[in-house]
Amino acid sequence: MDLYEYQGRQLFEEKGIPVPEGIYAETAEDARKAADEIGYPCVIKGQAKIGHRGQAGAVKIARDADEAYELAQRILPMSVRGHKVHGVLVCAAANILHEYYVSISVDRTSRDYDVLATAAGGTEVEEIARQHPENVRRLHIDPYADFTIDDARVMAEKIGFYHADNEQAAQILLRMWEVFKENDATLVEINPLAKIGSPDDESSKSLCALDSKVSLDGNAAYRHDGWKRFADDTGVDPLEKRAQAHGLHYVHLNGQVGVIGNGAGLVMSSLDAVAGAAEDQGTDIKPANFLDIGGGASAEVMAECLSIVLADPAVRDVFVNVYGGITSCQLVAEGILEALDTLGTTVPIIVRFDGNAAAEGLETLRSSGRGNIIVESTMEKAAAEAARIAADAERQDAAKRGVAQADASKEGENR
Repeated sequence: MDLYEYQGRQLFEEKGIPVPEGIYAETAEDARKAADEIGYPCVIKGQAKIGHRGQAGAVKIARDADEAYELAQRILPMSVRGHKVHGVLVCAAANILHEYYVSISVDRTSRDYDVLATAAGGTEVEEIARQHPENVRRLHIDPYADFTIDDARVMAEKIGFYHADNEQAAQILLRMWEVFKENDATLVEINPLAKIGSPDDESSKSLCALDSKVSLDGNAAYRHDGWKRFADDTGVDPLEKRAQAHGLHYVHLNGQVGVIGNGAGLVMSSLDAVAGAAEDQGTDIKPANFLDIGGGASAEVMAECLSIVLADPAVRDVFVNVYGGITSCQLVAEGILEALDTLGTTVPIIVRFDGNAAAEGLETLRSSGRGNIIVESTMEKAAAEAARIAADAERQDAAKRGVAQADASKEGENR
């Protein structure tokens, strides 16, 4: 779960990480009011879940209320690299003396947590890391260990926070770790963490998080009631939202063969099998979705799965691929039949079972007398049949459209 900048700031503020005063606004008029409250100059920052917003023109400085309104009007309809802007964050402008980059993330390669920092922060930090790796400081944290204030002080010294900034930098690093650990985050990033203030007044200088990038592990949502405030339905596929509400793992794809299986690996293999079969047959047929039912295959679960998959009008048939471990294929078969009774669909359902009670389940389906249930002995055969049936249905529809267009053209000529 990626957070917008204004949401990440909330977590920072709760832990005492300094941020400039800011107000989130969803309309240009609200942005004007927020700017008046904060004062001028202020920064109008488009909220999209991606970096490089400044380079895309979604971050601008306003010097009066009219300019704040006009900039918000210009930024709100924008998209940044395909990510729609949803609201603006109006922030107090800061006099930046130096920019740093700091982040804490899950390192899946080394299987630990990484604190990464450089005194050369800003928009091109990735390029700096590539061209001057010696300027980047990294600390690995064992998953069973902790990150202490002493670790933070050592890290601050290595980064190069100058003079009195070292202790404040260490405190910020420690609080970032608390945000990371307590919120089951996969990434907590500040870029830039800026030294701000007057160049002529040493006492005015301090560190401030001018941006936030936070990603939370969605699998830990059940532990965090507070995450409900971060719910974001904008741009969410309605079928994916419906599946999520039923605890199903569903991803909507652009294809014609619905795919249902138990276990992410098996479903991925099923997608590959459908795509490979279609390629062998010389067609453009593709999987329509990824749907992992996990260990549940009751009639109720199967009915919901089939209902979600068939709600996609592009689906021509459904490939059900189940390996019975703890799950009984016999129960899956009964679930499919009851689901078809509930839905009343005649869409072809191609089934392949293996494992626990597979033979019994397949026999139950064969003897059901339902013409739209097709049983295959292997995943490859089932995928090939699903691809073939979908391709035939696509050709038939194309032919009907051609006839309809010809009839419409003839009717036009007769008039």
